[in-house]
Amino acid sequence: MKVLLLIAHGSRRETANQEVLELAERIQQHDANEYAAVVPAFLEFAQPDIGGGIDDCVKMGAKEITVVPYFLSLGAHVERDIPGALDIASARYPEIKLHLKRHFGATEGLVEFVINCAGPVS
Repeated sequence: MKVLLLIAHGSRRETANQEVLELAERIQQHDANEYAAVVPAFLEFAQPDIGGGIDDCVKMGAKEITVVPYFLSLGAHVERDIPGALDIASARYPEIKLHLKRHFGATEGLVEFVINCAGPVS
């Protein structure tokens, strides 16, 4: 079973964390979604944390977890903290395949996405 783990920073503002939960739900409902589940997790300030999110994936029966950092830039969290949490998870669950994807800011199509968000110039 393949699960997508969407990792966001997390916020002290519950409305910000709720947006991440809603995004995970929308991804789950997307027609082209190839994952049995989409699980949100947070680096800090909200739950589940990354370890808890991976635990949730394993409890649902995941054998393969694709990890997507919901971050725009390659800062310390993307470069060090998320891989470090995944190293801990790999040691805990050696039978689970973890695939770390690139952060959002490094993905193809970001330029077009920003232009579409900006809308027509008036």
